[in-house]
Amino acid sequence: MIMSEVEVKEAERFMVESLVAAGAPLTEAKAHADLLLHADTVGHFSHGLNRLELYINDIKSGVCNGNAKPVILKETIATAWVDGCEGLGATVGNFCMNLAIKKARECGVGWVAVKRCNHYGMAGYWALKAEKEGLIGMSFTNSAAIMVPTRAKKSANGTNPIAMAAPATGGDSIVVDMATTTAAMGKVEVQIRKGEPIPEGWALGPDGKTTTDPQVAFDTGRLLPLGGFEKTSGYKGFGLSAMVEVFCSGLSGSRATHNVPLWTYNQTEAPNLGQCFVAIDPGCFAPGFEERIADCLQHWRNMEPVDPSLPVLAPGDKEKNNAKATTARGTITYPQAQLDSYKRMAESIGVRPLEVYVQ
Repeated sequence: MIMSEVEVKEAERFMVESLVAAGAPLTEAKAHADLLLHADTVGHFSHGLNRLELYINDIKSGVCNGNAKPVILKETIATAWVDGCEGLGATVGNFCMNLAIKKARECGVGWVAVKRCNHYGMAGYWALKAEKEGLIGMSFTNSAAIMVPTRAKKSANGTNPIAMAAPATGGDSIVVDMATTTAAMGKVEVQIRKGEPIPEGWALGPDGKTTTDPQVAFDTGRLLPLGGFEKTSGYKGFGLSAMVEVFCSGLSGSRATHNVPLWTYNQTEAPNLGQCFVAIDPGCFAPGFEERIADCLQHWRNMEPVDPSLPVLAPGDKEKNNAKATTARGTITYPQAQLDSYKRMAESIGVRPLEVYVQ
């Protein structure tokens, strides 16, 4: 497989110009590009450039309204119910997490549920938005039905991710961002682009047996819950996904996952996803919160590893290390096949294609 490097600024330029060409205002295009670029920078390529064309198609087809402005439908001092008005993921996410942060500063907790949403990128991005303000951040979203519940034959739940982040002293933090499936569908898409198999236990084929063929997994749309089959505690992943559904469609009035259309390159129906954004001020509780979190982080990192070449990592460390490496290098590595695909898209919307970095 051929891999090519693209400068970070060049990737950002291409994302912004592509979103603007599709019909998004410059401010929202920049915000959404920052969301996608974050995913690629920290090494979660499934939610970065990999997804750009889907967003472009959503705007062009009218599934997503690039000019939308979310509206507060009901609120209390600590809560809010919001209509996302089918806006871009970053538009709705920034509005809702900023609102949750504002409420957390005023009364200790901010909890915002929003309906009529589109895909909002990497869930951890939104939790980190609160963490950077010294707050505990959490974010959840439902999705189309691509998880097979324990003992079921067909999909009914989504990847329904859980993201949580909390600050520690010295600018450190703990960050958890995970799908409630064994792997997100975007990870399967990346393997398709790479031309490589997926690990055993990620997905089922049409025959109900596990498959390592990423295209079969993608076409069938039957991901296993976190934990896999019942004998390996897959019901725990199913349970977590179900609770995310409660926070998202339950609180917001959006579609439940089993009624959400699949996200495709020719989608014509708005998904009406439900999302949830939470901010909590740890200062409202026992003093010394950040010091205690820092102590936990260092304790875990200092544990003796099974393999000396693989040190124990605290949740979020892998992404921090990837971000440092990306920043130092100044480039992001993508499969050449992916860049070729985006060259064709660029030509179709009248945008200058991505330029490969040449040393």
